[in-house]
Amino acid sequence: MQIEDIKEGVISILYPRRCPVCDEIVGQGKGLIHPECRKIIKPAGRIICMKCGKPLGDPDKEYCPDCEKTKHYFDRGFGIFRYRSISGSVYRFKYSGRREYADFYAEAAANYLGEAIRSMHADAIIPVPMYRKKQRKRGYNQAEEFARALGKQFDIPVINDMVIRVRDTVPMKLLDASQRRSNLKKAFNISENDVEFKCIILVDDIYTTGSTIDELARGFRRHGVNRIFFVTLAIGQVV
Repeated sequence: MQIEDIKEGVISILYPRRCPVCDEIVGQGKGLIHPECRKIIKPAGRIICMKCGKPLGDPDKEYCPDCEKTKHYFDRGFGIFRYRSISGSVYRFKYSGRREYADFYAEAAANYLGEAIRSMHADAIIPVPMYRKKQRKRGYNQAEEFARALGKQFDIPVINDMVIRVRDTVPMKLLDASQRRSNLKKAFNISENDVEFKCIILVDDIYTTGSTIDELARGFRRHGVNRIFFVTLAIGQVV
């Protein structure tokens, strides 16, 4: 038995894994989620916007209304789940210390988006950073936890120190689309001498208007990155 397996076994006894949907304990060796809970969550699906990955109601449409009128700096993006079906899980992942959910999210990414992610041939996965003071208060960055699990799942290096959030911004949920873009101006600092990648995957928890991903993508474009994709846990649905 490997040392890592022994460590995982001890941790699972001291801190039993909880189901990412109902938050009840999942027995050791029983997987990452209760079988009945797996039926509750809804993946983004196959009829999605060809730019941002939002689920579309009209199969004849290629782009969602936002992407039809907005210039994005990323090449393409994907969300794993429809936001409404996973919102409670994402909330606990962010604010209640349920870091172990990341393993399930990465497994789901492999199941639903495996072919798409592998076809990107990404050099690195880069999580959206948190403002340091806020991260210290919370104890961790949920995007970074998901990125690590995703990197392990797909064997892609995770770089978490290339981008620094230099300005604390207003919570995005309180702002409209134009305010979100203004809110993020000069919020990130990319280490100029460290960018040697041609293709990257940006990782965050939720995609709504794309303001955060766009601001980072624009910065990486200036640093010579040719292809920029994103993967998020949850994504809003076109109304």
